[in-house]
Amino acid sequence: MSTASPAPTRVEGAAVDKGLKSGALGLVSSIVLGVSSTAPAYALAATLGFVVIAVGVDAPAIMLLAFVPMWLIAVAYSELNKREPDCGTTFTWAARAFGPRTGWMGGWGIIAADVIVMANLAQIAGSYGYRLLGLDGLAESTFWTTVAGVGWIALMTWICYRGIEPTARLQMVLLAIEVVVLVAFATYALVKVYGGTAPAGSLTPSLSWLWPSGVSWTAMTEAVLLAIFIYWGWDSAVAVNEETSNPTRSPGRAAIISTVLLVGIYTVVSVATVAFAGVGTEGIGLGNEANAEDVFASLGATVFGGGVFGHTFEALLIISVLTSSAACTQTTILPTARGSLSMAAYGALPRSFARIHPRYFTPTVSTVWMGLVSIAFYVGLTLVSENVLIDSITATGMLIAFYYGLTGFACAWEFRRSLHSVRDVLMRLVLPLLGGLFMLAVFVLACIEYADPGYGETVLFGVGGVFVVGVGALVLGLVLMVVWNVVAPAFFRGETMLHGTGDLVLDRATATVALPDSQEGTVIAADRSDLPPGREPWDPRG
Repeated sequence: MSTASPAPTRVEGAAVDKGLKSGALGLVSSIVLGVSSTAPAYALAATLGFVVIAVGVDAPAIMLLAFVPMWLIAVAYSELNKREPDCGTTFTWAARAFGPRTGWMGGWGIIAADVIVMANLAQIAGSYGYRLLGLDGLAESTFWTTVAGVGWIALMTWICYRGIEPTARLQMVLLAIEVVVLVAFATYALVKVYGGTAPAGSLTPSLSWLWPSGVSWTAMTEAVLLAIFIYWGWDSAVAVNEETSNPTRSPGRAAIISTVLLVGIYTVVSVATVAFAGVGTEGIGLGNEANAEDVFASLGATVFGGGVFGHTFEALLIISVLTSSAACTQTTILPTARGSLSMAAYGALPRSFARIHPRYFTPTVSTVWMGLVSIAFYVGLTLVSENVLIDSITATGMLIAFYYGLTGFACAWEFRRSLHSVRDVLMRLVLPLLGGLFMLAVFVLACIEYADPGYGETVLFGVGGVFVVGVGALVLGLVLMVVWNVVAPAFFRGETMLHGTGDLVLDRATATVALPDSQEGTVIAADRSDLPPGREPWDPRG
């Protein structure tokens, strides 16, 4: 009977080579993926109106306030990525810090949130696709919108399957359209406000809009929960770390830069929109609930006016929301597929999820399964009830707060004994810990608010449907974790990922893992022939 070798020593900046295409992305591509994943145009269109209903002209202040915890968590991602640039992100880092079960739940939080939000993204993409073609009747049809949404998921899954580079190129085009149109929208709106040609009810922007004075605690809580959702997604820049040319630094920088770009976009557009439309409950006022579900659809024609030029930009506004939701659909598949790839590589999911395409260097089974599960969830909830579908999207905020907060705590815990400077204390302990505490508070407040039977569209088991879906998703994860613990206990015993140390315990026949060479951020192969014999080799390429 053979005995296991001692745990390998942690190497700063090292990660397991899982077969992904290293060096495929640069800093700019990573930033594009990070910003695209938040779907700025779609997020503003679907959320800004509800933020205004909650806090009125203080909506821009809420955008600034929600940025703070996002930046704190982005710092945590950046610091953890420097230590271990693993595509599993929260799963891997939380397992290192707190053990395999906590890590498994962190990975599940990412998967569950991404699958749930895919349903809404697909629905928006399908609806706007019809509107772009002038088929408003089909856009209002649940059946045809679902058909188009399924088509969008299938298309984006195929593009992700074909490789990270085509994905990045497509994202650059889609994001460019989105940003140009948002800037044009904000510019047109502000020019009309200051030129006196804005409709009745418009307001002159004020610096007081950037500070939430006089807002009740309940209203602020609701608005911040909404705003946090629209920032979510920048972590996709870190999920592709193993495919980045400088894996220890570029992904973290991209995450932080993405959040800064987003706060600029959201603040400027929210100021311009509130100023142009006002916060009244009549007409195009943002206090009118009829406008809240899609702010840009309500305001586009009025902002851009008539004429060929105005109609062109109005069409581009529709295109920007369409491309935004489509781009986010694609960049939601990316991190989920790579997260499940990492989980499978460590034995936390079936080994088939770690298969890599020999030509495209993408996780094949993980990508396809993400698409199939998203389609099944979308179609299933649509058949059950559109109200449940709406509540499930709101519940995503609970899952976001859960795994973002867990990442903040993991960073503070991991580095607690390696703080060698003031910079280390601040960036590796204080800021991530504050981010984790903020997300914990958000999670608790969300549970309290969402459990109210009067909140949301449905009531399940006597409490709010939003609460049931959010907590139910986490409970489902616990059940699946228990089942997998029985079926394949090696990961949970610490046999494939050693708690607080080392890397993936590969088999003797697997010749390489990733280790940094003398040039920062590059990767070379290192022989690992001293690993424990007697187990079937793990081949990252399937």
